[in-house]
Amino acid sequence: MAKEKNPRRVADNEAMAKVRMLRTSPQKLNLVAQLIRGKKVDKALTDLTFSKKRIAEDVKKCLQSAIANAENNHNLDVDDLIVAEAYVGKNLIMKRGRPRARGRYGKIMKPFSELTIKVRQIEEQA
Repeated sequence: MAKEKNPRRVADNEAMAKVRMLRTSPQKLNLVAQLIRGKKVDKALTDLTFSKKRIAEDVKKCLQSAIANAENNHNLDVDDLIVAEAYVGKNLIMKRGRPRARGRYGKIMKPFSELTIKVRQIEEQA
């Protein structure tokens, strides 16, 4: 009387990785995610390695995790993988403040983001 297995969230030729609590705004993170959408994974890794954005290192870690999931968990060929989706979501916002002139209070928002990367295996056209 075992429980039934949960269906996969992604297709058979896909794998995904998700990172939560990235300390940057979703808008800034989306600029880096746009950089890799639709590219082959080796080209995307190269672009992230040489990007000047601080958050590119964390995006690269997430992409490497998605590639490892594809290879180890789903038996996909790493050479045929592309970045199918890379999307960004909001997470919590730490609210901080600073005293300002004339008794006022300046709000300082420190946003967090989350990133989801899906990689898909494509068939080589021969």
